[in-house]
Amino acid sequence: MLGKKIRMERVMDRNTRKTVMVPLIHGVGMGPIEGIRDIKNCVDTVALGGANAVILHKGIVASAHRRSGKDIGLVLNLTATLENGEQALVTDVEEALTIGADAVSVRIGIGGPDEKEMLELLGRVARDALKWGLPLMVLMHPRPMKDNAKALKSSMRAARIGAEIGADLVRVPYTGSSESFKEVVSVCPVPLLATGGEKKVREKEVLEMVREVMEAGAYGVSIGRNIFQYKKPGNMIKAIKQIVHKGSSVSTAMGTLKEGPIEGSIFDGTVIW
Repeated sequence: MLGKKIRMERVMDRNTRKTVMVPLIHGVGMGPIEGIRDIKNCVDTVALGGANAVILHKGIVASAHRRSGKDIGLVLNLTATLENGEQALVTDVEEALTIGADAVSVRIGIGGPDEKEMLELLGRVARDALKWGLPLMVLMHPRPMKDNAKALKSSMRAARIGAEIGADLVRVPYTGSSESFKEVVSVCPVPLLATGGEKKVREKEVLEMVREVMEAGAYGVSIGRNIFQYKKPGNMIKAIKQIVHKGSSVSTAMGTLKEGPIEGSIFDGTVIW
C-alpha cells in the first residue's frame, strides 16, 4: 500500500532503510522514572540528537509534538504495561490516525499464560493497521529463560510470530551476542530491531551492543533508558546513529559522547532533560 510505504519513510531513513527509535512510554508501567520526569521536553532532545522516530502514548502527543525545529517520526503505542507486566489496549489504529501518528506499536508477551489473548490482540491490530495503511511495529517480548538455548529459541519464535501475524517491523530484546542475534534475524522476513533493555553500567556497552546488532543484520535499534538516562542523551543518540546509519566503529562513536551537549539541547547538566 502506497500510504504505508510513505509512512514507513517517516520512521526509517529512506536512504539506509535503517532506524533509531526512542521509546518514551515507560511512565505507564514504571512511573516518572529518571530521565522522563519532564516528558514535555524529551522529544526535543531526541529530535535534536537525530533519532528517526519516537514512541509515545496518546496523551503525551499534544504537549510534546514538534512545533519548530527538526521533525521526527511519531509511533503511537497502543498498549500500556501494567505494574504486573500485563498489557492493556488503551487506544486503536483509527484514533492513532486522528492524532497524526506515522505508525503504531503494540507490546506482545510470548510464552506466558496470556499468550492466546496477546496473539488475538495482535491479530486485531494488524487487521486494522492494514486496513488504514499504518505501519505496525510490534515489540515481541518472550518470557525470560535462564537456559540460553531455550531463550534463543523463544526469541526466534517470537520474532517469527510477529512477522507472520502482520507486523511491518518487529522489535525483540537483544540476545547477548551478534552470533545469536543473527539467528533471530534469519527467521524474521520483515525488518528486525533490537531493544536496549535495562540501563547499562558503561556507555561503551550500549555502543558495543548496537554494533553487534547491526553486524547481525538488523535494521536498527529501539533504545529507551540507555538513552534518556544518559547524562547527554542527545549525544548518545548521535553516537548510536553513527553506527546504525554510517557503520561507524565503537571507538568513533565514543568520541561523540565526549563532545559537549548538542547545540540547542535542553539538557542543563543538573536535570536529565
